[in-house]
Amino acid sequence: MGYRRKAREIALQVLYQIDASGMDPVEALDLFWLNFEAPGNARGFAVTLVTGTMKHIGEIDAMIRECSDHWSLDRMARVDRNILRMAIYELLHLHEIPPRATLNEAIDIGKTFGSENSGAFVNGILDAFYSRMHLKNEH
Repeated sequence: MGYRRKAREIALQVLYQIDASGMDPVEALDLFWLNFEAPGNARGFAVTLVTGTMKHIGEIDAMIRECSDHWSLDRMARVDRNILRMAIYELLHLHEIPPRATLNEAIDIGKTFGSENSGAFVNGILDAFYSRMHLKNEH
């Protein structure tokens, strides 16, 4: 497993904790590092994902709402919601990562950590988001 995949899995766990408890992102990361280890490069990328996602959470959640017909954020499974948040943060702000890599990783993580429908659900919303993102960039 590459360091980015490991970092995404860590970030998902921390984002889930923040979502479930309302914990401060720095506090949630500190708690994670007290209990789990990660290679330095995975740790750094996980911190970037968590802090960046939380810094832009309002903007990201608005974009998810635009792309999720018939699904409010509250109705989404917490795992799926946080995978979407993290992937959209990556797509918007981490331009050195190929979009296909971000999309594929999000879908795979959904299949691993979510329900049997999570991969398809995450794929559908991210596909809609990515299509809208490209339409806006073309105009």
